[in-house]
Amino acid sequence: MFRLISLGIGYLFGCLQTAFFLGKIANNIDIRNFGSGNAGTTNVIRVLGWKAGIITFLGDLLKAVIAVVVCRTLFPDMSLLASLYAGIGVIMGHNWPFFLKFKGGKGIAATIGTILAVDWVVGLIVAGILIVTLLITRYVSLGALLLTASVPILFAIFYNGYANYFEIVGIGLLITIFAFIRHRANIKRLLSGTESKLGQRSKKKVGDE
Repeated sequence: MFRLISLGIGYLFGCLQTAFFLGKIANNIDIRNFGSGNAGTTNVIRVLGWKAGIITFLGDLLKAVIAVVVCRTLFPDMSLLASLYAGIGVIMGHNWPFFLKFKGGKGIAATIGTILAVDWVVGLIVAGILIVTLLITRYVSLGALLLTASVPILFAIFYNGYANYFEIVGIGLLITIFAFIRHRANIKRLLSGTESKLGQRSKKKVGDE
């Protein structure tokens, strides 16, 4: 039962779309109608600038941290699993928010927030993977894919010997799968060499040439 409760709490927190609210309140736009159409940090940077992008990233990261802390507090005897299910819920809520017709972001800030809250050492490693990839390539999507691909591997290493080991690694694999699903178009553009790099501004509406 604690799994479902943690998942549900996480999902509700995940539905708090920082990019959407920031776009509406500060700029009177639906961020999903501009740039890539994604309600996440990278698109906010391209459409609204770095300041708005940083606010979006921190908001999406913090909602994951809060959800994990809430569920860890509610279920202290199963704190690790409760934290992980809360994190999965946040990522699902961020990616597929019910009140926005299931059209949200791609869950990378929420993923980093989740892992930092669950295990700060693993969190710093995955954040480092993203940062190094960005510094070398400036492709956010590539950094996100490498970051999330590392999660089940890191869980397998760091939680070897733990109770529910396979469940923990399975949750890590779900995080990877969710990210790759949401980055399908980015993967195609990376392979074709047409993916945009971080810092390129865009205020075009979705579908504009």
